[in-house]
Amino acid sequence: MTVEIRTKGVKPLASSFGHLQRRFGDKPATRYQEATFDIQSTANFHYKPLWDPEREMFDARRTAIVMKDWYALKDPRQFYYGNYTMTRAKQQDAIDRTLDFVEKRDLLRGLSQDTRALIVHAIVPLRHYEWGANTNSAHVAAYGFGTAITSPAMMNTADRLGMAQHISRIGLLIDGNSGDSLLAAQALWTDHADWQPLRREVERMFVTRDWFEVFVAQLLVADALVYPLFFQQIDAAIAGDSGSALSSLSDALMRWFEETAKWIDAVIKTAAAESADNKALLSGWVQTWRDRLLPTLTPIAQRALGNKADDALAATTAALNARAVKLGLAV
Repeated sequence: MTVEIRTKGVKPLASSFGHLQRRFGDKPATRYQEATFDIQSTANFHYKPLWDPEREMFDARRTAIVMKDWYALKDPRQFYYGNYTMTRAKQQDAIDRTLDFVEKRDLLRGLSQDTRALIVHAIVPLRHYEWGANTNSAHVAAYGFGTAITSPAMMNTADRLGMAQHISRIGLLIDGNSGDSLLAAQALWTDHADWQPLRREVERMFVTRDWFEVFVAQLLVADALVYPLFFQQIDAAIAGDSGSALSSLSDALMRWFEETAKWIDAVIKTAAAESADNKALLSGWVQTWRDRLLPTLTPIAQRALGNKADDALAATTAALNARAVKLGLAV
């Protein structure tokens, strides 16, 4: 008796899901497309929320921004859960190696007492800023419309906790894992006069109802002022006096900021190009939040940079303005 083993190709009946075929045509879809497009619930809701009875559970009217197609707000990184987690895992491995290097050689504890005190005062409290950014990104993910925007916003909430943990580990490297720097940073964030203006504006975002305005305020304006000021300008000043130990750790923060900016810029540029009304609204939000946030950074910048603070703030503001103009906004 002989047994013949043959192979036979089976042609699939459909190349992709029906809703993707209607959008992209009859061709295989990418993982990003499968995980992103036309997933937003739009009908057959059980009830309207008691806390907002004028709107549906998922409602595009929760922002003043109007889009013909909310899925136009694509993420150029094309992140979906699978490749997002793999990317972040690789990045975390690199960060852990750097942290181990700094810890084994005691590079931060080897800094002068004044420099360590400056880092605790001017850098470590940002772990609470990141917690605020986590909350604001969660607002966008919860009330935004269209998976193209809510999915990367949810990933951003996880990123912000990661940034907070990274800053916390910088504090622990300074205090020898005692946690004293973290307690000091918490007291600075909640009580010290230098930090109260920034804290006030972060908490103002908590009670801003328009989710797209929160997106602009936190992810475009606030981050574009905070990250370059603290992790470039203040970091460079510390490196000039005490070496690059802190810079080796803050580099991961800036790399994340630059990567995330690609997504934010793509969203803002697309929304602004949709209509003149969108452009005017986005431009106004950028101006409003820039003018609110910029003065809040002055006390910390002056303490960290002295007479160089004004130049650092001016450079940071100019970079934000140039970025906004490049996105098609009038600032």
